[in-house]
Amino acid sequence: MYRKFRADQIFTGQSFLNSNQVLITDQAGVIIALADQADAGDDIEQFNGILTPGFINSHCHLELSHLRGFIPKHTGLVDFVFKIVTERHFEEAQILAAIESAEQEMTRNGIVAVGDICNNSLTISQKSKGNLYYHNFIEASGFPPAIAATRFQRSLDFYKEYSGQFPATSIVPHAAYSVSPALFNLINDYPGNSMLTIHNQEIAAENELFEAGTGDFLRMYDQMNIDVSFFRPTGKTSLQSWLPGFTKKQSLILVHNVAASKEDIEFATLHAANEQHQLYFCLCPHANLYISNTLPDIDLFRSHPNNIVLGTDSLASNDQLSILEEMKVLKQHFPALESSLLLKWATINGARALGIENNYGSFEKGKKPGVVLIDAAFEKARRII
Repeated sequence: MYRKFRADQIFTGQSFLNSNQVLITDQAGVIIALADQADAGDDIEQFNGILTPGFINSHCHLELSHLRGFIPKHTGLVDFVFKIVTERHFEEAQILAAIESAEQEMTRNGIVAVGDICNNSLTISQKSKGNLYYHNFIEASGFPPAIAATRFQRSLDFYKEYSGQFPATSIVPHAAYSVSPALFNLINDYPGNSMLTIHNQEIAAENELFEAGTGDFLRMYDQMNIDVSFFRPTGKTSLQSWLPGFTKKQSLILVHNVAASKEDIEFATLHAANEQHQLYFCLCPHANLYISNTLPDIDLFRSHPNNIVLGTDSLASNDQLSILEEMKVLKQHFPALESSLLLKWATINGARALGIENNYGSFEKGKKPGVVLIDAAFEKARRII
Protein backbone atom coordinates (compact mmCIF):
# COMPACT_ATOMS: atom_id res chain seq x y z
CA MET A 1 0.00 0.00 0.00
CA TYR A 2 2.83 2.41 0.84
CA ARG A 3 6.39 2.96 -0.33
CA LYS A 4 8.99 4.10 2.17
CA PHE A 5 12.26 5.76 1.21
CA ARG A 6 15.37 6.50 3.26
CA ALA A 7 18.66 7.99 2.02
CA ASP A 8 21.80 9.69 3.25
CA GLN A 9 19.85 12.94 2.99
CA ILE A 10 16.33 14.02 2.12
CA PHE A 11 15.83 17.47 0.62
CA THR A 12 12.24 18.56 1.18
CA GLY A 13 12.18 21.41 -1.34
CA GLN A 14 13.20 23.83 1.40
CA SER A 15 15.94 22.16 3.47
CA PHE A 16 17.79 18.95 4.22
CA LEU A 17 16.57 16.43 6.77
CA ASN A 18 18.83 14.06 8.66
CA SER A 19 19.27 10.44 7.61
CA ASN A 20 16.86 9.17 10.28
CA GLN A 21 13.86 10.54 8.34
CA VAL A 22 11.77 8.35 6.04
CA LEU A 23 9.68 9.59 3.12
CA ILE A 24 6.37 7.73 2.82
CA THR A 25 4.23 7.80 -0.35
CA ASP A 26 1.38 5.76 -1.73
CA GLN A 27 1.98 3.58 -4.79
CA ALA A 28 1.13 6.47 -7.12
CA GLY A 29 3.70 8.76 -5.50
CA VAL A 30 1.39 10.96 -3.44
CA ILE A 31 3.18 12.10 -0.28
CA ILE A 32 1.75 10.54 2.89
CA ALA A 33 4.27 11.70 5.49
CA LEU A 34 7.84 12.34 6.54
CA ALA A 35 8.45 10.21 9.62
CA ASP A 36 11.21 9.19 12.00
CA GLN A 37 12.73 5.85 11.06
CA ALA A 38 11.67 4.42 14.40
CA ASP A 39 8.02 5.15 13.57
CA ALA A 40 8.06 4.17 9.90
CA GLY A 41 7.81 0.41 10.28
CA ASP A 42 9.28 -2.19 7.94
CA ASP A 43 9.94 -2.43 4.19
CA ILE A 44 11.98 0.77 3.98
CA GLU A 45 13.87 1.17 0.68
CA GLN A 46 17.40 2.39 1.39
CA PHE A 47 19.34 4.61 -1.07
CA ASN A 48 22.77 6.19 -1.15
CA GLY A 49 22.60 9.87 -2.00
CA ILE A 50 19.94 12.57 -1.81
CA LEU A 51 16.20 12.16 -2.24
CA THR A 52 14.61 15.31 -3.65
CA PRO A 53 11.30 16.35 -5.23
CA GLY A 54 11.21 16.18 -9.01
CA PHE A 55 12.97 18.97 -10.85
CA ILE A 56 11.21 21.89 -12.55
CA ASN A 57 12.64 22.93 -15.91
CA SER A 58 11.44 26.52 -16.02
CA HIS A 59 12.68 27.26 -19.54
CA CYS A 60 12.89 24.86 -22.48
CA HIS A 61 12.32 24.82 -26.26
CA LEU A 62 11.20 21.24 -26.84
CA GLU A 63 10.35 22.01 -30.47
CA LEU A 64 14.05 22.66 -31.22
CA SER A 65 15.24 19.24 -30.05
CA HIS A 66 16.06 18.16 -33.62
CA LEU A 67 18.84 20.79 -33.68
CA ARG A 68 21.00 18.95 -31.16
CA GLY A 69 24.62 19.57 -32.17
CA PHE A 70 23.55 21.36 -35.35
CA ILE A 71 24.71 24.86 -34.38
CA PRO A 72 28.38 25.22 -33.41
CA LYS A 73 29.26 26.42 -29.93
CA HIS A 74 30.33 30.00 -29.17
CA THR A 75 28.80 31.58 -32.28
CA GLY A 76 27.49 34.48 -30.22
CA LEU A 77 23.78 35.18 -29.82
CA VAL A 78 23.18 37.10 -33.06
CA ASP A 79 24.54 34.36 -35.29
CA PHE A 80 22.85 31.71 -33.14
CA VAL A 81 19.45 33.40 -33.51
CA PHE A 82 19.97 33.83 -37.26
CA LYS A 83 20.66 30.11 -37.64
CA ILE A 84 17.61 29.20 -35.54
CA VAL A 85 15.36 31.39 -37.68
CA THR A 86 16.75 30.32 -41.05
CA GLU A 87 17.80 26.69 -40.55
CA ARG A 88 15.31 25.13 -38.10
CA HIS A 89 13.05 23.59 -40.75
CA PHE A 90 13.57 19.81 -40.97
CA GLU A 91 11.26 16.98 -42.00
CA GLU A 92 8.32 16.79 -39.59
CA ALA A 93 8.91 13.12 -38.77
CA GLN A 94 12.48 13.93 -37.73
CA ILE A 95 11.29 16.80 -35.53
CA LEU A 96 8.61 14.67 -33.85
CA ALA A 97 11.06 11.85 -33.14
CA ALA A 98 13.50 14.32 -31.58
CA ILE A 99 10.72 15.81 -29.44
CA GLU A 100 9.81 12.37 -28.09
CA SER A 101 13.44 11.52 -27.39
CA ALA A 102 14.04 14.83 -25.64
CA GLU A 103 11.03 14.36 -23.36
CA GLN A 104 12.27 10.89 -22.46
CA GLU A 105 15.66 12.40 -21.60
CA MET A 106 14.07 14.96 -19.31
CA THR A 107 12.06 12.24 -17.58
CA ARG A 108 15.15 10.06 -17.04
CA ASN A 109 16.94 13.05 -15.55
CA GLY A 110 14.26 13.66 -12.94
CA ILE A 111 12.37 16.55 -14.56
CA VAL A 112 8.64 16.46 -13.80
CA ALA A 113 7.41 19.84 -15.08
CA VAL A 114 8.47 22.18 -17.88
CA GLY A 115 7.92 25.77 -18.94
CA ASP A 116 8.08 25.25 -22.69
CA ILE A 117 8.40 27.84 -25.45
CA CYS A 118 6.21 27.15 -28.48
CA ASN A 119 6.32 28.70 -31.96
CA ASN A 120 4.32 25.96 -33.66
CA SER A 121 2.02 23.08 -32.75
CA LEU A 122 4.50 20.23 -33.23
CA THR A 123 4.87 19.41 -29.52
CA ILE A 124 1.14 18.94 -28.91
CA SER A 125 1.02 15.25 -29.79
CA GLN A 126 3.84 14.36 -27.39
CA LYS A 127 2.53 16.54 -24.59
CA SER A 128 -0.90 14.95 -24.95
CA LYS A 129 0.57 11.70 -23.60
CA GLY A 130 0.73 13.29 -20.15
CA ASN A 131 4.24 12.14 -19.26
CA LEU A 132 5.26 15.55 -17.90
CA TYR A 133 3.45 18.69 -16.79
CA TYR A 134 3.85 21.57 -19.25
CA HIS A 135 3.07 25.25 -19.17
CA ASN A 136 3.03 26.23 -22.84
CA PHE A 137 4.44 29.68 -23.51
CA ILE A 138 3.28 30.64 -27.02
CA GLU A 139 5.94 32.99 -28.27
CA ALA A 140 5.19 36.20 -30.15
CA SER A 141 7.86 38.15 -32.02
CA GLY A 142 8.00 40.95 -34.54
CA PHE A 143 10.09 44.08 -34.11
CA PRO A 144 8.49 46.49 -36.60
CA PRO A 145 5.32 48.00 -35.06
CA ALA A 146 3.46 47.67 -38.35
CA ILE A 147 3.32 43.88 -38.07
CA ALA A 148 2.26 43.73 -34.40
CA ALA A 149 -1.37 42.82 -35.06
CA THR A 150 -0.48 40.15 -37.64
CA ARG A 151 2.15 38.54 -35.42
CA PHE A 152 -0.13 38.58 -32.39
CA GLN A 153 -2.89 36.90 -34.40
CA ARG A 154 -0.45 34.17 -35.46
CA SER A 155 0.43 33.52 -31.82
CA LEU A 156 -3.24 33.65 -30.86
CA ASP A 157 -4.01 30.92 -33.40
CA PHE A 158 -1.39 28.64 -31.81
CA TYR A 159 -2.62 29.65 -28.36
CA LYS A 160 -6.09 28.39 -29.25
CA GLU A 161 -4.66 25.07 -30.44
CA TYR A 162 -2.76 24.54 -27.19
CA SER A 163 -5.27 25.94 -24.72
CA GLY A 164 -7.95 23.65 -26.09
CA GLN A 165 -6.01 20.74 -24.56
CA PHE A 166 -3.76 22.40 -21.99
CA PRO A 167 -5.24 25.11 -19.74
CA ALA A 168 -1.71 26.14 -18.69
CA THR A 169 -0.99 28.22 -21.80
CA SER A 170 0.08 31.86 -22.27
CA ILE A 171 1.09 34.22 -25.06
CA VAL A 172 4.51 35.68 -24.29
CA PRO A 173 7.11 38.00 -25.85
CA HIS A 174 10.28 36.49 -27.28
CA ALA A 175 12.73 39.25 -26.32
CA ALA A 176 13.00 43.01 -26.13
CA TYR A 177 15.02 43.15 -29.34
CA SER A 178 12.34 41.24 -31.28
CA VAL A 179 9.07 42.65 -29.91
CA SER A 180 7.74 46.15 -30.56
CA PRO A 181 5.97 48.23 -27.90
CA ALA A 182 2.74 47.67 -29.84
CA LEU A 183 3.17 43.90 -29.63
CA PHE A 184 4.11 44.13 -25.95
CA ASN A 185 0.84 45.98 -25.36
CA LEU A 186 -1.21 43.30 -27.10
CA ILE A 187 0.43 40.62 -24.97
CA ASN A 188 -0.02 42.60 -21.76
CA ASP A 189 -3.67 43.34 -22.46
CA TYR A 190 -4.80 39.88 -23.57
CA PRO A 191 -7.42 38.64 -21.07
CA GLY A 192 -6.22 35.99 -18.64
CA ASN A 193 -2.63 36.20 -19.84
CA SER A 194 -1.26 36.13 -16.32
CA MET A 195 1.92 34.02 -16.59
CA LEU A 196 4.63 35.38 -18.87
CA THR A 197 8.24 34.72 -19.71
CA ILE A 198 10.82 36.57 -21.82
CA HIS A 199 14.42 36.14 -22.92
CA ASN A 200 16.07 38.98 -21.02
CA GLN A 201 19.50 40.59 -21.43
CA GLU A 202 21.10 37.46 -22.83
CA ILE A 203 24.11 39.47 -24.06
CA ALA A 204 25.47 42.97 -23.44
CA ALA A 205 24.53 44.03 -26.99
CA GLU A 206 20.86 43.97 -25.97
CA ASN A 207 21.51 46.80 -23.53
CA GLU A 208 23.64 48.61 -26.08
CA LEU A 209 20.75 48.59 -28.53
CA PHE A 210 18.37 50.27 -26.12
CA GLU A 211 20.88 52.59 -24.51
CA ALA A 212 22.53 53.92 -27.67
CA GLY A 213 20.94 52.34 -30.74
CA THR A 214 24.19 50.60 -31.61
CA GLY A 215 25.70 47.13 -31.37
CA ASP A 216 25.54 43.68 -32.89
CA PHE A 217 21.77 43.45 -33.16
CA LEU A 218 21.91 45.99 -36.00
CA ARG A 219 23.84 43.36 -37.95
CA MET A 220 21.10 40.82 -37.24
CA TYR A 221 18.38 43.18 -38.47
CA ASP A 222 20.41 43.78 -41.61
CA GLN A 223 20.86 40.03 -42.19
CA MET A 224 17.12 39.48 -41.79
CA ASN A 225 16.16 42.51 -43.91
CA ILE A 226 14.27 44.09 -41.01
CA ASP A 227 13.80 47.84 -41.37
CA VAL A 228 14.49 49.40 -37.96
CA SER A 229 14.45 53.03 -39.03
CA PHE A 230 11.48 53.49 -36.68
CA PHE A 231 13.50 52.53 -33.61
CA ARG A 232 14.67 55.14 -31.12
CA PRO A 233 16.88 54.12 -28.22
CA THR A 234 15.46 54.78 -24.77
CA GLY A 235 18.76 55.65 -23.10
CA LYS A 236 18.02 52.88 -20.59
CA THR A 237 18.96 49.23 -20.35
CA SER A 238 16.80 46.69 -22.12
CA LEU A 239 15.12 45.53 -18.91
CA GLN A 240 14.37 49.06 -17.76
CA SER A 241 12.92 49.81 -21.20
CA TRP A 242 10.45 46.93 -21.57
CA LEU A 243 9.46 45.93 -18.03
CA PRO A 244 7.21 48.97 -17.32
CA GLY A 245 4.95 47.78 -20.14
CA PHE A 246 3.63 44.97 -17.96
CA THR A 247 0.92 46.19 -15.61
CA LYS A 248 -1.50 43.29 -14.98
CA LYS A 249 -0.14 41.62 -11.82
CA GLN A 250 1.45 38.89 -13.91
CA SER A 251 3.89 36.19 -12.94
CA LEU A 252 7.05 37.08 -14.88
CA ILE A 253 9.94 34.68 -15.58
CA LEU A 254 12.98 36.57 -16.92
CA VAL A 255 15.31 34.12 -18.68
CA HIS A 256 19.12 34.28 -19.00
CA ASN A 257 19.89 37.69 -17.42
CA VAL A 258 23.56 37.47 -18.39
CA ALA A 259 23.91 41.24 -18.84
CA ALA A 260 21.64 42.25 -15.96
CA SER A 261 23.27 44.65 -13.50
CA LYS A 262 22.69 45.21 -9.82
CA GLU A 263 20.66 48.30 -10.77
CA ASP A 264 18.55 46.26 -13.21
CA ILE A 265 17.75 43.67 -10.56
CA GLU A 266 16.82 46.37 -8.07
CA PHE A 267 14.68 48.11 -10.71
CA ALA A 268 12.87 44.87 -11.55
CA THR A 269 12.29 44.01 -7.91
CA LEU A 270 10.85 47.44 -7.15
CA HIS A 271 8.65 47.39 -10.25
CA ALA A 272 7.37 43.93 -9.34
CA ALA A 273 6.48 45.09 -5.85
CA ASN A 274 4.68 48.19 -7.14
CA GLU A 275 2.75 46.28 -9.83
CA GLN A 276 2.18 43.17 -7.67
CA HIS A 277 4.05 40.89 -10.08
CA GLN A 278 5.48 37.55 -9.07
CA LEU A 279 9.03 37.95 -10.41
CA TYR A 280 11.52 35.16 -11.16
CA PHE A 281 14.96 35.15 -12.73
CA CYS A 282 15.64 31.95 -14.68
CA LEU A 283 19.25 30.82 -15.09
CA CYS A 284 20.26 28.60 -18.03
CA PRO A 285 24.03 28.45 -17.56
CA HIS A 286 24.86 25.66 -20.01
CA ALA A 287 23.07 27.53 -22.81
CA ASN A 288 24.92 30.75 -21.97
CA LEU A 289 28.24 28.93 -22.16
CA TYR A 290 27.21 27.13 -25.36
CA ILE A 291 26.17 30.28 -27.20
CA SER A 292 28.42 33.05 -25.95
CA ASN A 293 30.74 31.44 -23.37
CA THR A 294 29.51 33.81 -20.67
CA LEU A 295 27.52 33.48 -17.45
CA PRO A 296 25.43 35.89 -15.39
CA ASP A 297 27.02 37.22 -12.23
CA ILE A 298 25.26 34.88 -9.82
CA ASP A 299 26.43 36.87 -6.83
CA LEU A 300 24.13 39.71 -7.95
CA PHE A 301 21.13 37.41 -7.48
CA ARG A 302 22.11 35.91 -4.13
CA SER A 303 20.04 38.48 -2.22
CA HIS A 304 16.92 37.18 -4.02
CA PRO A 305 17.12 33.42 -3.33
CA ASN A 306 13.35 32.93 -3.51
CA ASN A 307 13.20 34.43 -7.00
CA ILE A 308 15.72 32.20 -8.82
CA VAL A 309 14.72 29.23 -10.99
CA LEU A 310 16.60 27.00 -13.43
CA GLY A 311 16.12 26.00 -17.07
CA THR A 312 17.87 23.95 -19.71
CA ASP A 313 17.00 26.02 -22.78
CA SER A 314 16.96 23.78 -25.87
CA LEU A 315 19.08 21.02 -27.37
CA ALA A 316 20.05 23.59 -29.99
CA SER A 317 21.99 25.36 -27.22
CA ASN A 318 22.76 22.56 -24.77
CA ASP A 319 24.32 19.11 -24.84
CA GLN A 320 21.67 17.67 -22.53
CA LEU A 321 18.34 18.37 -20.84
CA SER A 322 19.28 17.98 -17.19
CA ILE A 323 18.58 20.34 -14.32
CA LEU A 324 21.25 18.54 -12.28
CA GLU A 325 23.80 19.48 -14.94
CA GLU A 326 22.69 23.11 -14.67
CA MET A 327 23.24 22.97 -10.91
CA LYS A 328 26.64 21.35 -11.36
CA VAL A 329 27.94 23.98 -13.77
CA LEU A 330 26.77 26.77 -11.45
CA LYS A 331 28.56 25.07 -8.55
CA GLN A 332 31.67 24.71 -10.68
CA HIS A 333 31.83 28.42 -11.53
CA PHE A 334 30.45 29.70 -8.20
CA PRO A 335 31.77 27.28 -5.55
CA ALA A 336 30.17 29.22 -2.68
CA LEU A 337 26.68 28.19 -3.83
CA GLU A 338 25.21 25.76 -1.31
CA SER A 339 23.61 22.55 -2.59
CA SER A 340 20.48 23.34 -0.59
CA LEU A 341 20.09 26.67 -2.41
CA LEU A 342 20.59 25.12 -5.85
CA LEU A 343 18.07 22.40 -5.07
CA LYS A 344 15.56 24.98 -3.89
CA TRP A 345 15.92 26.81 -7.20
CA ALA A 346 15.39 23.48 -9.01
CA THR A 347 12.29 22.41 -7.06
CA ILE A 348 9.97 24.63 -5.03
CA ASN A 349 11.02 27.90 -6.68
CA GLY A 350 10.38 26.47 -10.13
CA ALA A 351 7.02 25.10 -9.02
CA ARG A 352 6.00 28.51 -7.70
CA ALA A 353 7.16 30.21 -10.90
CA LEU A 354 4.90 27.92 -12.95
CA GLY A 355 2.04 28.22 -10.46
CA ILE A 356 2.04 24.50 -9.60
CA GLU A 357 3.35 24.57 -6.03
CA ASN A 358 0.17 22.93 -4.76
CA ASN A 359 1.26 19.66 -6.34
CA TYR A 360 4.97 19.94 -7.18
CA GLY A 361 8.24 21.19 -5.75
CA SER A 362 8.26 19.85 -2.18
CA PHE A 363 7.62 16.82 -0.01
CA GLU A 364 4.37 17.84 1.65
CA LYS A 365 1.37 15.70 2.47
CA GLY A 366 -1.02 15.34 -0.46
CA LYS A 367 1.41 16.50 -3.15
CA LYS A 368 2.66 14.30 -5.99
CA PRO A 369 5.98 15.99 -6.80
CA GLY A 370 7.94 12.98 -8.03
CA VAL A 371 10.83 11.48 -6.09
CA VAL A 372 14.32 11.82 -7.55
CA LEU A 373 17.57 10.28 -6.35
CA ILE A 374 20.84 12.18 -6.76
CA ASP A 375 23.82 9.93 -6.22
CA ALA A 376 26.24 10.55 -3.36
CA ALA A 377 28.76 12.23 -5.67
CA PHE A 378 26.12 14.72 -6.93
CA GLU A 379 26.87 13.48 -10.45
CA LYS A 380 23.73 11.72 -11.67
CA ALA A 381 20.00 11.92 -11.00
CA ARG A 382 17.19 9.52 -11.77
CA ARG A 383 13.51 9.47 -11.00
CA ILE A 384 12.45 6.59 -8.73
CA ILE A 385 8.73 7.35 -8.55
